[in-house]
Amino acid sequence: MFTSEPYADVTAYVCLPKDVRPPHQFFICLQGHSTGMHNSIAVQLEDNTLPHQVKGDRDFGLECMRRGIAALCIEQRAFGERREQKQKRIASNRCHDAAMHALMLGRTLIGERVYDVDRGIDYLATRGDANMQSIGVMGNSGGGTISVFSAALLPRIALAMPSCYFCTFKDSLMSIYHCMDNYIPGLLKYAEMPDVMGLFAPKPVVLVAGRDDPIFPIKATRRAFKELHRIYTACGAQEHCHLVVGNEGHRFYADDAWPVMLKEIDMLRRNGMVG
Repeated sequence: MFTSEPYADVTAYVCLPKDVRPPHQFFICLQGHSTGMHNSIAVQLEDNTLPHQVKGDRDFGLECMRRGIAALCIEQRAFGERREQKQKRIASNRCHDAAMHALMLGRTLIGERVYDVDRGIDYLATRGDANMQSIGVMGNSGGGTISVFSAALLPRIALAMPSCYFCTFKDSLMSIYHCMDNYIPGLLKYAEMPDVMGLFAPKPVVLVAGRDDPIFPIKATRRAFKELHRIYTACGAQEHCHLVVGNEGHRFYADDAWPVMLKEIDMLRRNGMVG
């Protein structure tokens, strides 16, 4: 656990791969609208000593370690151990109260969650076993949301693998029902989603999507990717901009996405950025 700001303690798992010497390549792993970070290591929420079957390749921490990568699996605000537990009436969508409270304070839940990721990077810097030149971020759905905005806003992130979020705002948030924690007042007046993700250029990004995702339509995702690829091409980094499409719906696709990301990590390694 580390403290992000007053009254905001962040619970997290640190996952270190076996037989890999530091400094470690770390990915910050973010779950979306689910029961929380326990899914990243496939254990039960209430008893971490008991196994839990995780669907849709959302066991991000285990998947990282299988590939020799360390993981910091953060509990996002309003999910899992940080869910609302005290009010008499709790909304079925776990993010409702936290998102509304943030707006009352002149903030957004997206901003608060990105801030937690930034403080997580601060924590990694104190450990002494993290390669701070190659920090990655990944997550699915609500985790993909924060992966996009963290990559766009936090300069210490070197690699990004957002899943089942990248699309256009017009064809997703503005056309299909989504939870309120996806919204930033006024953003669409200034930028579409490729513009936001384009702030990460020229750093490597592997965008993951589902062919049959009902809330982030694949046709719009492909259009958005063309715009993002145009931004990366203007930066001379088109070879570092990837879209991976799985054959199902709203889930992560480890076998499709990780080979692409590992090639980018290998390139960083050859350039001396990864040990």
